[in-house]
Amino acid sequence: MREHPRSKIKRVAQRGHYDQVTIHAILDEGWVAHVSFADGSGQPFVIPMAYVREDNAIYLHGSIASRLLNRLGEGIETCLCVTLIDGLVLARSHFHHSMNYRSVVAFGKAVAITDPGEKAAIFARFVEALIPGRSGESRAADRNEINATSLLRLNIEEASAKIRSGGPKDDPADKDLPFWCGVVPLRISIGEAIPADDVSPGRQLPDSVLRLQMR
Repeated sequence: MREHPRSKIKRVAQRGHYDQVTIHAILDEGWVAHVSFADGSGQPFVIPMAYVREDNAIYLHGSIASRLLNRLGEGIETCLCVTLIDGLVLARSHFHHSMNYRSVVAFGKAVAITDPGEKAAIFARFVEALIPGRSGESRAADRNEINATSLLRLNIEEASAKIRSGGPKDDPADKDLPFWCGVVPLRISIGEAIPADDVSPGRQLPDSVLRLQMR
C-alpha cells in the first residue's frame, strides 16, 4: 500500500507502516474494529464490531436492522481502527508514561453482500477467525439466519499501521531520579473453558478449544 493523505502518519511519523504484510498481520490478530459512520444529520458515531479480513477486504456483519450497516451499505465513506495493546510503558515522569501498541486505521466504502452462499461462507470465516477449527464443530447458518443478517465487504482503499515498541523515553535530566522504569508486557490470557448449563454431562471439549487452551 502507498501513503495517502488521509492515512499518512503525521505524529511520530517514524512509527508509521504502509505495507500490506504489516497491516494484514495486525488485522488478523485483532478481534474488534471500531467503525465510524455519520447518520443523516451529520452526527458521527463509532461502534465496536467483530470483523474478519479476506485478502484486502474487511467483512462486517450484524442485524438487518443495524443503522451502521444500513448506512455503510449505502456506500458512504467510513474509517475503522483496530488496536492491539502489547505493554504498559512506565517512565520516571508522568509525561512519558505510555503504551506499546500496534494499530491500523483503514479507509474505504462498503458494499452489501447478498448472495446466500457467499454470506454463509463468510459467516464460517468469522467463526474460524474466532477459534480456528470451530466452524467444523458447529452448525452452519441456515436460510433464516442468513436472511436476518447483513454482511458488508469493506474494500480497503488506503490504510496505515502505527507501532510503538521499546522502553520509556525519559528526559536526560530525569535519568538519576530514584524511580523504577520499564515495560510491563500485556497479553490475552486463555482461561479454562466453562460448558453451558445444558451441555450433556461427560461431553468432551472440542479440538478447537483444546488447541486454544494449549497456546
